[in-house]
Amino acid sequence: MIALRAPAKLTWFLEITGRRHDGFHLLRSEMLTIDLSDLIVVDEDMDYVRVFNPYEESVPEDGTNLVARALALVGRRAGVTIEKAIPVGGGLGGGSADAGAVLRWAGGVSPEEALTLGGDVPFCQLGGRALVEGVGERLTPLDYEHRLFTLIMPGFGVNTANCYRAYDELTRGGWTAEGRNHLEEAARVVEPRLARTMDWLRAELGQDVHVAGSGSTMFVEGGVGSAHSRMEGPEGTLQLLQTVTTPAEGPD
Repeated sequence: MIALRAPAKLTWFLEITGRRHDGFHLLRSEMLTIDLSDLIVVDEDMDYVRVFNPYEESVPEDGTNLVARALALVGRRAGVTIEKAIPVGGGLGGGSADAGAVLRWAGGVSPEEALTLGGDVPFCQLGGRALVEGVGERLTPLDYEHRLFTLIMPGFGVNTANCYRAYDELTRGGWTAEGRNHLEEAARVVEPRLARTMDWLRAELGQDVHVAGSGSTMFVEGGVGSAHSRMEGPEGTLQLLQTVTTPAEGPD
């Protein structure tokens, strides 16, 4: 049995710079791994994927699971148990983090190969801190910087594909993205509960609240509350978690 950490990724900023001919969006973003991770246990003598998931959103255990697809990509078979701590549908790359950890364990693949599993997988395989461009395959490693921030996690998720569709509809209507996260407005459209929660938090905390990727997780720089705490927001209970950036995991 081998235990692996699968750190969540935080998108520090996200710019959409265009679209490829195949419709995929071109990005420029800074991504960081953080001290929140799923636990993966690998049994090289078995062949299964099992998921222990405390969240409402389901995670498949069949061949569509990103870990199963990562194993297929490298031509390996193993029994893999995933204990989820990263919110599902929260914009923190949970499935991609799991796939990235398994790819590192298996010796790694090129960013272009990792991209076939999803846009966040090349970075999640690398970890640490990086400038991410293209559709996720162009990685420029950056020096590690210790940063403290607070994650704010609501009890609902945001569908990433719907978020990009909403972004396209907004731009076709003449809207121009600006600010730290070009997907924020689209995420607010897709999930009105997120919009109401963000507005409430900004008023309550007196500071800016950012969307992590396409949401639903939000974050503020610095510490808010205790290390683990809760707030009752306009759309239900919010989980607050103070956390920090982490260096790259390195080969497992």
